[in-house]
Amino acid sequence: MDGETPKMPALEPLPYHRDIVQYFRDHEPEVWAWSASQAAREDHAHEVRATLLRETYRLDPNGHPEVHADCAAVMKAFGLDAPVTLYQAGDGAMNAALFFIPGEAHLIFHGPVLEKLSREERVALIGHELAHYKLWVVDEGAFHTASHILDHALAYAGASASHMETARLYRLHTELYADRGAAIAAGKPSPAIATLVKTMTGLSSVDADAYLRQAAELDAEGEISKGVTHPEIFMRAQALHKWWGGEPLVDEWIASRVQGKLSMQGLDLRRQQELTRITRGFLARLLNEPAVNSEAAIGMAQRYFPDWNSETPIDAGALGPDRVDASVHDYLFALSFDVAMADPEVKDEILRAGAAIARAMNAEEPYRAALSRDLRLQKRVVTKLLGTAGTVP
Repeated sequence: MDGETPKMPALEPLPYHRDIVQYFRDHEPEVWAWSASQAAREDHAHEVRATLLRETYRLDPNGHPEVHADCAAVMKAFGLDAPVTLYQAGDGAMNAALFFIPGEAHLIFHGPVLEKLSREERVALIGHELAHYKLWVVDEGAFHTASHILDHALAYAGASASHMETARLYRLHTELYADRGAAIAAGKPSPAIATLVKTMTGLSSVDADAYLRQAAELDAEGEISKGVTHPEIFMRAQALHKWWGGEPLVDEWIASRVQGKLSMQGLDLRRQQELTRITRGFLARLLNEPAVNSEAAIGMAQRYFPDWNSETPIDAGALGPDRVDASVHDYLFALSFDVAMADPEVKDEILRAGAAIARAMNAEEPYRAALSRDLRLQKRVVTKLLGTAGTVP
């Protein structure tokens, strides 16, 4: 209705958070139970408090009543009830951070951030940091437990690439969640965006709308985040703007910018599972061809997957260049070559079947290039085998 105040969006964990929590619960139940029991260890809490007292100046409520009042208001808006202790660190870069202890929020300000932010921006900054606390305590601490597992995994020298990528993406999504908390605390996204730009540049005055226009120019290039702990500021500003505006495909946009296409070089734990499903579906699609359904070819599939049975062929359209990158195509092509080499009697038929699937994936030319590169077939041999491009049998 005209004149109504737009409804403020709810602060909820992002789909990626929920996916990783579910992954650990389903696939690592013992690790999950151990981490959940360790997350609130008292010795850790004592160490955090002691470190903060040694290395910062505590901002008492009597000396800094406005900042404490802002914290209380944000905690109330988030539906949280826990003591918040504030500190000023000695380093010069403008920033803030949360030290988490279950039942306690410890908020540290860095540099002249309190002096350079307006009241609205300060509330947004506090909202961002206390949103971290909210995420760690909702759903009985499930999202903190997942973060705890990933932190411990990275502490080992032999941490897998998939664990490192999962931890990176989990952190990036956590910052996007906290940005939403900043906007909710301030009642609108512009103070949150202005705060991001001020902490990036050190400026005392910025125009959030002007920065969004600047960020939109980069969005047209479809750049993927290379951040380790935080997404790039231009990406965070756009993600927040789209979410606040209620854009229906904001989750898909975030996935495209934070994770990008499925790639062999960026497999987190969840995408490892996705690649396994794709591999099984691709093999099923290949073996579904009458000329390919030989004992040797099926035996090759069973070597990859001992539980191989009646599998559902994948829709090759789901493997187009808009969904997966060239590294995944090359992996699937190599897979089809392995199956072809397993049965010399129907090798050519299998290679032609692979070419037909590649064509449905809009990747026929890369498939032909892979035949020359990986199987050392001359171009004339490839043309004799498959015909000219676009006329795969």
